[in-house]
Amino acid sequence: MPTAPAHTAPPPPVPHPLRTRPFRLLFTGRALSLLGDAAIPAALALAVLEATGSTSALALVLGCAMVPKLLLLPLGGVAGDRFDARTVALATDLVRCATQLLVGVQLLGGAPSLAVLAVAEALGGAAGAFAMPTGSPLVKGTVPEEALHRANAAMGVAQSATRLAGPALAGTLVLTVGPGWAFVLDAATFAVSALLLTTVRVKRVPVPRRSLRADLAEGWQEVRSRDWYWSSLIGHSAWNGAAAVLMTLGPAIAVDRLGGGTTWVVLLQVGAVGFLLGTLLADRARPRRPVLTANLGLATYALPLVLLALAAPAPVTIAAYGLAQAGLGFLSPVWQTAVQRAVPAHALARVTSYDWLLSLAAMPLGYALAPLAASAWGPHVPLLVAAAAVGGCCAGTLLVPGVRRFG
Repeated sequence: MPTAPAHTAPPPPVPHPLRTRPFRLLFTGRALSLLGDAAIPAALALAVLEATGSTSALALVLGCAMVPKLLLLPLGGVAGDRFDARTVALATDLVRCATQLLVGVQLLGGAPSLAVLAVAEALGGAAGAFAMPTGSPLVKGTVPEEALHRANAAMGVAQSATRLAGPALAGTLVLTVGPGWAFVLDAATFAVSALLLTTVRVKRVPVPRRSLRADLAEGWQEVRSRDWYWSSLIGHSAWNGAAAVLMTLGPAIAVDRLGGGTTWVVLLQVGAVGFLLGTLLADRARPRRPVLTANLGLATYALPLVLLALAAPAPVTIAAYGLAQAGLGFLSPVWQTAVQRAVPAHALARVTSYDWLLSLAAMPLGYALAPLAASAWGPHVPLLVAAAAVGGCCAGTLLVPGVRRFG
């Protein structure tokens, strides 16, 4: 006589990643350093302009931070895979602690040297090139596979929360004790992050020793072999270039046509709130086609670009920007989880470095071309071109078989 099939008990629920000690320590350190970093852009701009009175000097300092980062990102990816990602991240935290402390001391001294500021930012940018590719390996090495999505969502919430709090913190420090203390605070957050990293245990995947060229080639092959990945990177690059166009031309349009500088400040704050809401949605949502859904959300960035070009009413433009930033907030954890699950652990840092490289390289292009195009044909032309680029490239991934199949 046949027996009834045995009923197996469902697997126990996976605890939230923040309940596990390794990820909790990693999260705390990353959140603190993100908060310190979020206060730096405003403090740096005001400090350099106050010290030199020159926008060219500010452009020089910003360029010194960006160029080494772009040039060294592929090497940072190799280091993150070849060596222990925790050790690389710890070392870069210490370097950035030292550089930010140096800038802070310079500013507090009252007579900062432009050369010292530029060198310090260049060293910090170089350290950032090695730090950025370690993010995904660190998360993947501290949580189980089934908790990756919630871990990435938690990191996204921390990023969005610091976007809200960072500018307010910078303004408070600049207006009360001076911009130098913002850099001292940032240095302190990196020191705490490094201290916490010393106590975190991260699973490591051994990588065979090869030449640098072979490591770079293998990382690029991992990118090329996945049509859903490289096609999405084109969309991400278009988004960053379009964001640079909006950030360059948007403030002047807000001041001249949309009611003044307050409109621009409100737009940025609504965008930060939208980013946070998008990240919170990503923590709960489980789309059947995550990469496609996230890319379509990213395509909504075309809306505020078009509305700015047409000088649409301020409330409509602000709402559209909030929606677009929600799309970015949704993409971040969804994309990171997809990459962490699909890319072999031994190549994850290199693949991530190419992602950052292609994304960040489009921003200087947007910063440079937007003013030139606006001077020649008016601001509506580069804004509409950027809208077509980001909308077409992100929504166009729908045509890629790998994007449609990725589930």
